[in-house]
Amino acid sequence: MLSTSMTNINNKRFDILGVKISAIDMADAWCIIDTLVAKKQKGYVCVCPVSTIVECNRNEDYRNLVNNAAIVTPDGMPTVWIARARGLKHVERVYGPDLMLAVCQLCEQKGYKQYFYGGTEKVLAKLQVSLKSKFPNLKISGAYSPPFRELTKEEDIAIVNRINTAAPDILWVGIGAPRQDFWMVNHQAKLNVPVMLGVGAAFDFLSGVKPQAPRWIQRSGLEWFFRLCTEPHRLWKRYLIGNSIFVYLLVKSLFRNKS
Repeated sequence: MLSTSMTNINNKRFDILGVKISAIDMADAWCIIDTLVAKKQKGYVCVCPVSTIVECNRNEDYRNLVNNAAIVTPDGMPTVWIARARGLKHVERVYGPDLMLAVCQLCEQKGYKQYFYGGTEKVLAKLQVSLKSKFPNLKISGAYSPPFRELTKEEDIAIVNRINTAAPDILWVGIGAPRQDFWMVNHQAKLNVPVMLGVGAAFDFLSGVKPQAPRWIQRSGLEWFFRLCTEPHRLWKRYLIGNSIFVYLLVKSLFRNKS
């Protein structure tokens, strides 16, 4: 649970189907994260595309978890369009990979250390090379590739000790939503880390292992189609079924509010 001082850093939110998304742009996110690290206040950041909103409507525990995050970023263009339709004209897409680059720039400037949890060893190696090429003075205190299964109690204690020994200011978690979000909440009290950010596929994109959609596709709101074409077997349910459910829930909510 967030402290009162934590929530007062920036509590402007807008609601989409019960999910309270931060009314921010990238500069706001950058500023909030900087404040948290500087004050050594704990907070976790959830990125919020359409798929997260749909999952939150299936799972009340997940919705509560997301709504208690320090930042819930408007990660998908539909969330941005809805915010602007409600008069929040300054809201911009705060996309996981872009957020990661912006925060790495902050870390380089301020000397903040970071740690990467998630991905394969190959992805983590490529990710660190890629980030260091962009930010030569970036301080990386460690990285860990967890197995693709639940960790044993002993393994979990070991990774907590490993991260705490590395003493990062920022912990990047890239094990996919909603798993990464539950992981952050379950480990927040155990880890001496001010800020944890769950950034999904950002490790894969920024390492160059998976292709990123061109900017014009991202801005058009069709990135989901690009990703579907690149990984149809893995993502067809998320986008074809999930997006349809999102539209249905929005329309249902609209008619309910008018009645």
